[in-house]
Amino acid sequence: MPTRRLTELPDAAMRLIEKAGGPVVSVGTVNTGRNSAIAARVRAADCTLFVKGLPLDHPRVWTQKREANVGPCVRGIAPELHWHVEEDGWSLLGFEYLEGGHPDFTPGSPDLPAVMATMAQLADVPAPDVELKTMPHRLRTYVDAPADLSWFAGNSLLHTEWNPHNVIMTADGARFVDWGWASIGAAWIDPALWLLCLIAHGHTPGQAESEAAAHPAWELAPAAGLDALARVQNRIWDSIAAESTDNWAKPMRYSAQAWAEYRSAMP
Repeated sequence: MPTRRLTELPDAAMRLIEKAGGPVVSVGTVNTGRNSAIAARVRAADCTLFVKGLPLDHPRVWTQKREANVGPCVRGIAPELHWHVEEDGWSLLGFEYLEGGHPDFTPGSPDLPAVMATMAQLADVPAPDVELKTMPHRLRTYVDAPADLSWFAGNSLLHTEWNPHNVIMTADGARFVDWGWASIGAAWIDPALWLLCLIAHGHTPGQAESEAAAHPAWELAPAAGLDALARVQNRIWDSIAAESTDNWAKPMRYSAQAWAEYRSAMP
């Protein structure tokens, strides 16, 4: 479920930011994203940071540590992590602030090749020596049979959360943010999850698969594995949308259903 965004930095959080990064000149709230209580552009004397944070008693505060652990493994793919502090009731991450907007995922968008180029770069990153869940573990309660989980096993670092707010289009290419759900699994899973977002932004399932096919690992994706993932995503998004109190999950629910129907109709 989304986390309520604070519109002003609490005093304790401000003290931690200044302790980690020096005196603060100005603060601006960042409105995109759903998972952080604090998301702010913080300007200090010598740099500008993006600071995100959660209270230490938040049920998903573990995502903060996961991002801190993954950060050194994805330099050039994600913003540079400058610091991570956990004190005075807060877990805060201070990242390099990237200038740029979010990508257009509609059909024919010129942003799609740049996103795919960085996704292909991520595919070359080996599984880091940090604690991450595997995709078989994450998906274990949604498969038709336990044997289906073998399709999702692998040794690649995956981002897995591909809504456009998790991508920043910079002058140097696409950069990926919000690594709280990073996982380990088969490399073809990331482009398969990305195509769900493409469907939500107007692609047909066939068009979305054609875009995903530009990923170097796509040709290794077994048809039965794609079929199994489509069924799993249909169940996951149906569950998320049923529990949501607003409409944010409905486009993804539609996308997952459309992809599952497309895969089931294939010869």
